[in-house]
Amino acid sequence: MKAAVVQENRKLILADIDKPSITHPDDVLVKVKYSGVCGSDIPRVFHHGTHFYPIVLGHEFCGIVEDFGENVTEINKGDYVVCAPLLPCFHCPECEKGFYSLCKNYSFIGSRCNGANAEYVKMNKANAVKVSPDSVALHNTFIEPITVGLHAIHLAEGCENKNVIIIGAGTIGLLAAQAAKALGAKTVSIIDINPDKLNLAKELGVDFVFNSAELDAEQIYQQFEPYRFDQLLLETAGVPQTVELAIQISGPKAQVALIGTLHNDLNLNQKVFGLILRRELCILGSWMNYSKPWPGEEWNQAVNLVQQGKIQFEPLIASINHLEDFIEEVKRLDGNAMNGKIMLKFD
Repeated sequence: MKAAVVQENRKLILADIDKPSITHPDDVLVKVKYSGVCGSDIPRVFHHGTHFYPIVLGHEFCGIVEDFGENVTEINKGDYVVCAPLLPCFHCPECEKGFYSLCKNYSFIGSRCNGANAEYVKMNKANAVKVSPDSVALHNTFIEPITVGLHAIHLAEGCENKNVIIIGAGTIGLLAAQAAKALGAKTVSIIDINPDKLNLAKELGVDFVFNSAELDAEQIYQQFEPYRFDQLLLETAGVPQTVELAIQISGPKAQVALIGTLHNDLNLNQKVFGLILRRELCILGSWMNYSKPWPGEEWNQAVNLVQQGKIQFEPLIASINHLEDFIEEVKRLDGNAMNGKIMLKFD
């Protein structure tokens, strides 16, 4: 089968590799329809971020079940599925409590084993999340990144009647904003430094947008004066400045959910740290996107939001490509962040 293979660091190639076969009674073989590039894939391609070489990346995807092992009774051939890419051990103390994201003995599709940037992918039945055959395969590919924001919302015990503030208008932030609107948030705001992304946020139905390159933290805080209570802030950008900003603009008793992964040290001065105490902020760390019962309410919500047409996807897509063009699109990133989702399509 054809696949996009990371042969070595900064070397993404088109290759013919063996089609996966059923070797375990819990195996499911899926013919891939669409696969999307995640921001976490970029360091895997360009910055020595893989566990091994060669590897096929891809954990955001939708496909059709072609075959499965004898223990698989939950799905049938021809079913449409998406992937919950984490495979916890289900036996460690964290897993027994339902803290699957915290499992130390996990595997992961497209990271610790081959993923879906290929014509076929094999997974454990626990990774396969069934979706409606009437749903749109391209849209279903976004279910996994939708659950990232929903996990933070789940940890905050929901967003209904809350003033939700999202820092970072990337794919995760814009999906989270639309999900929060659909789940009953009182207001949804987005903060970013990119005017084009802020304009897109408005088009997607966000109530308020703020450019943090033009307004300082105090000015943004004052803008939220009428909405200072019942706040839930989602930090999705993953840079020290935006984490600090999240604390500075939070209202009394706000929940601050940290989603973005930092790649540089965070240093809070005494005054900013004091705001956590003086405003009695609740700081939530959000890691991955799973809860009990497996894979979690986040996944049920995401599937339903997509099926009900509550989220717009086309404005978030940079390009849809077959394998050869897909590889060239990824290479052109040269290690930089995407400006919109790069999608791989198989006919």
